[in-house]
Formats: sequence, C-alpha cells, structure tokens
Amino acid sequence: MTDALPDILLSRFAAGPLRIGTRTSALARVQAENVAALIGKHAPGIETEIAPTQVSADLWPGDLAEVGGKGAFSKEIDRALVSGQIDIAVHCMKDVPGDVPLAEGTAFGAYLPRDDVHDVVITRDGTPLAGLPPGSLIGTSSVRRRAQLTMYRPGLRTERVRGNIDTRLDKLLEDGSHYAALVLARAGLVRLGILDRYHHEVLPVEFHSCDTGVVSMVPAVGAGTIGVQARHADGPVMRLLGELNDAVTTRYILAERTMLHMLRGHCNSPIAGYAARTADGRLSLFGMVFNRDGSELVRSHAWGDLDDAAALGSRVAADLLHQGAHRLISATRE
Repeated sequence: MTDALPDILLSRFAAGPLRIGTRTSALARVQAENVAALIGKHAPGIETEIAPTQVSADLWPGDLAEVGGKGAFSKEIDRALVSGQIDIAVHCMKDVPGDVPLAEGTAFGAYLPRDDVHDVVITRDGTPLAGLPPGSLIGTSSVRRRAQLTMYRPGLRTERVRGNIDTRLDKLLEDGSHYAALVLARAGLVRLGILDRYHHEVLPVEFHSCDTGVVSMVPAVGAGTIGVQARHADGPVMRLLGELNDAVTTRYILAERTMLHMLRGHCNSPIAGYAARTADGRLSLFGMVFNRDGSELVRSHAWGDLDDAAALGSRVAADLLHQGAHRLISATRE
C-alpha cells in the first residue's frame, strides 16, 4: 500500500465504518466477513461493518427469468451502492449477469484469488452419480448443470431447487425427500466449513465425451471467484480494492466474461466457461454452449498470452458463434 493511502482512508472513514454490502444468506455473510478481514490486514485501523440486504431473487422460488434473471441477485445492492448507503458490494462472480451492464458509476475494483471451481454431487448415503438408477431425481437450479447432467446421464431427472445452501441440503436430507442428490458448488460448501459433513463426489471440470463413462461438469463463468464492487468516484476505496485485487484471477475473469458478453448469454443460457493458467504460464480458456437438455452442444478451447485475456475471450466466443452458439442461446429464451 502506498504511504499516503492509510492516512487518506483514515480520514475518509473517520466519521463511520466502511460499509460492506452483501446478501443475507449465511454464505454471503461469510464472504463479506472474509473481505472485511482482508481490509483489516491491508488497512489497519479502518472499521468495517457488514450491511446485509434481502434481495428479491433469494425470495423467489421459481425461474429467475421471471424476476429479471441473475440481475435480481444484485439490483437492491446496486441501489444501495449508487446511493451511498454502502461503500462496497461483495458478489459471487458466477451470479453477475453477462447481459446486464453494471450499475452506472460502479466497477469491480478487486477480484479475490479464485477458489475451487468444481461442482460436487451430494447424496444421503454416498452413492456415486454413476450408481444412481435411471429415474433418480437430481436437484439443481442451474441450467448449465442440468444440461451437462442430462448429456451424460439422460436417464436421470432434474428439478429446480432454489434457496440458500442450507435450505437445499435440508430438502435432500428430510424424511421422504424425493431428491436422490443435489449438485452444488464446492467452493460455497468449503467457505461455510460444511463440505465434510456430507457424502460428496467431486466432478471433474475437464470435458469428457459421453462414451468415456466419466461425468464432468465444466464450471460457470466466474465460478469460485469473489468480486468487490465500488463507486468509480470513490477514489480512496477504489485504491484500497486495488491492493486486494489478485492479478491472475483478474485475467481469468476478463477472459471468461469477455466470452460471455460476446455470446450475449442470459440467465437461462447453458453456458460454461473456464480459464486457467497452463504449466508454461499461458492462459487457457474452454467454452461450451448447450441446448436445454444437453443433446446439442458446441465447444471451443484456445490458448493465449496471460496479458491478453480479452483477446482470448473474444477468440473463443467467435469460434462458438461460428459453430452455432447463437441458435442454441436464442432457443433458451423461448
């Protein structure tokens, strides 16, 4: 941190704490608390306060498209940020839509180091996904997961299950539950410290063809990454976030979200995208677009320079569009 910034921040927050906006779920609070702890390390003496906001998407049991898509996860928090009720907002980047502009006058000032991007299958008794009999019901609210599950195991059924992680797990474990398994993000379970309480199977992120018998789950764009948003005009806070930002994760997110933006994906688009650094220091980006039931897909994989992430995202998106991604995405709007 520059020598002058601590004094600037102390002056900026002399009259009150730095307010951290987040959703009300247990996971959202943990993520906000992690950001608060990082701020405490980088800017000792700055008091922070968690300001949870109940968002409409967390209360809606149906299809997100009916309440404005993934943007419904953040619109109330965006209003609080723009109006100055909070100073920063903490988001899971996989929940930030690619087809909705950020609130005017705001930007992501920091991406924290990426956590695990794997999805896991949670069952009551430890039965692996490959061992679930045809007709078993799998709970997931993600069209990306539903498409990939159906692609590999067409005999399984899927059903939307909404709510916070603990609510979903309760639905699986309650007596008489009709769910055989849930598919959830490993990172969220680890952040809550509860992964080891449940029988779980980690699904590989590498794409496998269906004839291998391996069920893989290519991650969502932004998986495993926490983004911290602030107002452009709030110079001291944006400079502080610059201190928290992880440069490599920023490249991953830039590549993935450039691809997503060019594909014009919406909340019901089964789009997967995963950027990672290779052993020789280059940037790899894998992208996939499915139809709703996974019976059709297009995929692309390319490599590029770590410092030219946007160009890599554009190249993968262009290849997917050339293969017919627009038709698959348009069909999911119907």
